[in-house]
Amino acid sequence: MSIYDIKVTTIDGEETTIEKYKGKVLLVVNTASKCGFTPQYEGLEALYQSLGNEDFEILGFPSNQFNEEPGSNEDIKSFCQLNYGVTFPLFEKVDVRGKNVHPLFAHLTEKAPFRGWDLSDEVQKKFHDINAERYPEFVEGGSIKWNFTKFLIDRKGNVVQRFDSWVEPEDIADSIRKLI
Repeated sequence: MSIYDIKVTTIDGEETTIEKYKGKVLLVVNTASKCGFTPQYEGLEALYQSLGNEDFEILGFPSNQFNEEPGSNEDIKSFCQLNYGVTFPLFEKVDVRGKNVHPLFAHLTEKAPFRGWDLSDEVQKKFHDINAERYPEFVEGGSIKWNFTKFLIDRKGNVVQRFDSWVEPEDIADSIRKLI
């Protein structure tokens, strides 16, 4: 299956497919409004403003799988616009791992699985330990480990790179520029 065949629903309830973005470089991000990484919305919007044009899109997919996105789709949209001025496309809340994983995130994690923990890194150790305590079935393996995991997709729909939660948006700008 091509990434372009995957059906998605916008935060306003409009059904579409990723094909709408065919030919563009994409950054797909799982997001949350009540997470320590939530300020990354600001960095994502800055990326979108500086690089976003007809060649690049950021697609935000809220998820409550880490219990940090409890609001409705309407609440999420309002929060993002009021607090971070988000103008990039947002989609309805989805599961990003587990038995009800959205097909987009199943595809992304299959093509760019988690590469493992660097337990000498304080931030990664913290999230390893949180996952081990709360979500032991997801500590290992290729799944998403937390909110604000980012997937970079080239113009042909290939998943090029995965950036985990602790990688700030500004730190991936060069990777995006190389594909635009």
